[in-house]
Amino acid sequence: MEWLITNDPVPYDTALSFMEKRVAEIRNGTAEETVWLLEHPPLYTAGTSANASDLLEPDRFEVYEAGRGGQYTYHGPGQRVAYTMIDLKKRGDDVRRYVYDLEEWIIHTLAALDVTAERRDGRIGIWVTRDDGSEDKIAALGVRVRRWVTFHGISINVAPDLSHFGGIVPCGINEHGVTSLADMGNRATMAELDQHLRTSFENVFAVTPKAAKEFTP
Repeated sequence: MEWLITNDPVPYDTALSFMEKRVAEIRNGTAEETVWLLEHPPLYTAGTSANASDLLEPDRFEVYEAGRGGQYTYHGPGQRVAYTMIDLKKRGDDVRRYVYDLEEWIIHTLAALDVTAERRDGRIGIWVTRDDGSEDKIAALGVRVRRWVTFHGISINVAPDLSHFGGIVPCGINEHGVTSLADMGNRATMAELDQHLRTSFENVFAVTPKAAKEFTP
């Protein structure tokens, strides 16, 4: 399995093109499964269940049709995106289990940073409980599967500009907020998060990726 990291912000259409190509290559046996860590410039993505009324400020940032499941999501600097291109034919043909494992991956990663993060019934994403009892979303996930190869993946808020989420109703949920590690007072860097993402991935998915490689798409 390849483990790729891109340091400069990646345009969304560039990322989509790479994933489309890599998914076909994995299915054809000409490329390895891949995890790709990156950041995007500020943008909104619309999943297949997106409701137009949840796009509150359509002219604020570019809006992309993502093709993944889910609703509207924000991506931008300070948010770690991890795109996972994995062959489910090797992993039991079980999409539900794959989504569960993605959630576990996030939960284990954040636990390594002393953050308690959890699932919530009826709510997409991973959530934290604040000192006042309120609950905020700290990570999102969206999945697409083509011929049993996955793409898209997860995002974790490290230190993004949280005001940028104000242009959408994130994942169609307007009764709860959005937070980040920095917003919670956690000083973890992107590099520290990446280290824990790798360790947690090995533990959850029971596979050791190759050494991380800097990648320019």
